Amino acid sequence: MARRSLLFAPGDQPELLRKTPATGADTVIFDLEDAVTPDQKDAARATVRAVLADPSFDPDCEVCVRVNPTGSVMDADLEGLFGTDDADAVRPDSILLPKVDAPADIRTLAAELETYDRSLPILALLESAAGILAAADIAAASATDALVFGAEDFSADIGATRTDEGTEVLHAREQVVLAASAHEIDAVDTVVTEFDDPERVREEADFAVQLGYDGKIAIHPSQVDPINSAFSPSAETVEWAQAILEAKRDADADDRGVFEVDGEMIDPPVIAQAKQILERASAADRNT
Repeated sequence: MARRSLLFAPGDQPELLRKTPATGADTVIFDLEDAVTPDQKDAARATVRAVLADPSFDPDCEVCVRVNPTGSVMDADLEGLFGTDDADAVRPDSILLPKVDAPADIRTLAAELETYDRSLPILALLESAAGILAAADIAAASATDALVFGAEDFSADIGATRTDEGTEVLHAREQVVLAASAHEIDAVDTVVTEFDDPERVREEADFAVQLGYDGKIAIHPSQVDPINSAFSPSAETVEWAQAILEAKRDADADDRGVFEVDGEMIDPPVIAQAKQILERASAADRNT
């Protein structure tokens, strides 16, 4: 499964929830946190539950629910989703936990899910200095399936000033990739708040690819296509990767440890890169 684009939808707007899978996003996130005011939380829980339990709602993408952080009203979110008569029909694919500062937050959510006989992949949203410093430990938690970087809240937490260049969050951005890669889980990049600037979205997504991210958050349907495009290898790149692996098969058959492609000596890191490109291309094709 590819997680190139992860699109948020407010949990209290049923029509948007139902339409979001048609945007082409690999993952849609039904939001019970920031997109919902405190006085609408109960209504949002009921709305998300009703959409997820509706037999006619059968999306081709991953459906994730963002609950509120541990220590807040997360318990009420879980009760609203899974503590009801129709709970057996409520089947999200994953849960996004915001403001994760330590692996204990992941364990708390996983334990709460178990009380409802649920075991779901958890996407950990890192939005603080504590979360970034604990990124490797959070990634190592058994229920963690992805690390997601939240640059806006992170910047506020450390008192940084956001810039177009993003140098103030670059170190943290790279830490998320390193931690996720070390534990072989997905790394999802932060949002571009200028949703009406597709060129900026594409530039930021291209840079995220260069850093090693697997996908990127979207807050508007118009951001989905440029994000998907950036995280899908081009035809030329796929051809290059196929040529590398074909040459390796020939070299292995001839018992040659060293070989070249188009005048370039190929070593293990290049072979690993070629394999990753083809894996991403295959995942993107499955999600198309």
